[in-house]
Amino acid sequence: MSQFPDIREYTSLPRVNSLRLSPDGTRLVSVVQSLNADGKSYGAALWEIPQDPGGEPRRLTRSAKGEAGAEFAPDGTLLFVSRRPDETAKEAGGDSAALWLLPERGEPVRVATRPGGIGGVRAAGGTVVYSSEVLPGDAATEEERRKAREEAGVSAILHEGYPVRYWDHDLGPAQTRLFAGRAVREGLEDVRDLTPAPGGALDEHMSFDLTPDGRTVVATWRAPLPNGDVRWDLVAIDVADGSRRTLATSGGHDFGGPVTVSPDGRLVACVRERHGAEETAVALDLWVVDLDTGEGRAVAAEIFPAAVAWAPSSRELFFAADHQGRRPIFRVSLDGVPLDGEVTRVTPDDGAYAELCPAPDGSVYALRGAVDSPPRPVRIAADGSVTTLPSPTPALDLPGTLTEVTATAEDGTEIRGWLVVPAEATAEDPAPFLLWIHGGPLSSWNDWSWRWNPWLMARHGYAVLLPDPCLSTGYGQGMVERGWGDWGPATHADLMAITDECLKRPEIDEQRTAAMGGSFGGYMANWVAGHTDRFRAVVTHASLWNLDQFAGSTDGAHYWQREFGVPGSARYARLSPHRSLGEIRTPMLVIHGDKDYRVPIGEGLRLWWDLQRSGVESKFLYFPDENHWVLKPGNAIAWYETVLAFLSQHVLDEEWTRPPSLS
Repeated sequence: MSQFPDIREYTSLPRVNSLRLSPDGTRLVSVVQSLNADGKSYGAALWEIPQDPGGEPRRLTRSAKGEAGAEFAPDGTLLFVSRRPDETAKEAGGDSAALWLLPERGEPVRVATRPGGIGGVRAAGGTVVYSSEVLPGDAATEEERRKAREEAGVSAILHEGYPVRYWDHDLGPAQTRLFAGRAVREGLEDVRDLTPAPGGALDEHMSFDLTPDGRTVVATWRAPLPNGDVRWDLVAIDVADGSRRTLATSGGHDFGGPVTVSPDGRLVACVRERHGAEETAVALDLWVVDLDTGEGRAVAAEIFPAAVAWAPSSRELFFAADHQGRRPIFRVSLDGVPLDGEVTRVTPDDGAYAELCPAPDGSVYALRGAVDSPPRPVRIAADGSVTTLPSPTPALDLPGTLTEVTATAEDGTEIRGWLVVPAEATAEDPAPFLLWIHGGPLSSWNDWSWRWNPWLMARHGYAVLLPDPCLSTGYGQGMVERGWGDWGPATHADLMAITDECLKRPEIDEQRTAAMGGSFGGYMANWVAGHTDRFRAVVTHASLWNLDQFAGSTDGAHYWQREFGVPGSARYARLSPHRSLGEIRTPMLVIHGDKDYRVPIGEGLRLWWDLQRSGVESKFLYFPDENHWVLKPGNAIAWYETVLAFLSQHVLDEEWTRPPSLS
């Protein structure tokens, strides 16, 4: 058997999460996540990545609290965010995350604190801008008001608008604000609040950047709409006086991150998303706006970009976007007027690229992951050739092979996916089969996942199919539209078509099969359980079950109801998996975390109760302290051990064995 690590070893592997290139192109720095000494949590540190393939990565920071948010200042010093203490921490911010500066030589120096901590940071033109969570009211008295609230035992939050939660945390009472200061050797001077009364405009997935002269912040800005709906605009904020003007707004679109300003300060790139409706699917464009006039246009249409970065010349824009089960880097030339873009694919391989860092010499540094490779730092030459750089993440010996597979759907559309087959599988000893359905639903199986990893299943002998059915991204707008408002039936037909194709392979056992998925994949796992008994077991994680119930309790009801309409409509009745409860015969493992606000715990509890009262053989793996993904190392181990035990019982006909982590 391959030496691919078991789940306990796997959770301890270091993971490269980001990549930043210094302005002069001479230094690369990453934030690397690794298991803390207690084995119960993850921490992060800054690492220097050599630009020479023969070099060695070098750890830069070692605080017990960890570091994040690394950003280079124009002079090459490194800014980062950390809760690390120093001799004045209690007097000026306590245990909140502070802003630190790491010179090229020497020890870190704390340069800014806020009672609510510091989040994202940008530096340019002698200006540093950072975000912080601030209680409504005078920022100067915030620390005193926070202390009074804590001493009074008040945790209540009064809301007057929507939303109130986001993924796994409550919104409010603090609001995200932006602060700016003048960078000096000892820290920051003349720090001022640029957004003293933002409401919730900068909460959730706010993205911002700073013009090269340090005079203007460009940020996403959430605008409330009637009946609980919201819209995201793009705004420009003057650093000198805090005045704000709208750069981009549309009644039918959101303007979102990543927001990035061109090196010459003239243009802003962002992502424009068309609002979905019951009969109209969402569509994303790469949007470029003139900072002076606000004139904007799409330079790449109907794509799903994951990373965007300007070339140093400001005449080219690089982006990574889902494409046919990969995430290549593309380049768009902006020489034309008005911005007549010509899009060219840069990387021809199977990689999924992120964290793009264009260099002065024309190359691009990035993180390259793939279904068969963890993200690792690389350098991409102008001709698309890729050089792998040394990484804190070790190379892994995979326990099998990865093959691209295709099938033809009922309407003639090609459905593709990745098939992982364990090394020992043969026609004489075929592997059991696991259909693993991705979440989203607007997503694609094209990258490594530290959380949903098929190689851990292959290590235990399973062939794993990672399909991209309708609603998957990277196959053109038509692929999204095929399943829009028709989740269950259309997606199920695609999944069964590609499953049938894979089960024709002699090295796969067509009798020993299972299906699983999380989030939208969990919705589909529930749908599969109610519409076929071909699988021996179904695992459903963080899954939608009763759509009427889900529609108003999820953290993003406004987004959901654009596609599905008002709760109680015919679409809910037709597409809700709970309507097929009476048809479920397959044993099911239900998994849910209590802190999941995207798919609230009520969905898991209702599903579990319905299975119990219907006599369906089932188990419920419940995590009281976890979110949508179940991320704590010990809980992730328990997740995999329980899934494997459940599959062994029902797919391999082995006796049920309680997972070691739960014993």
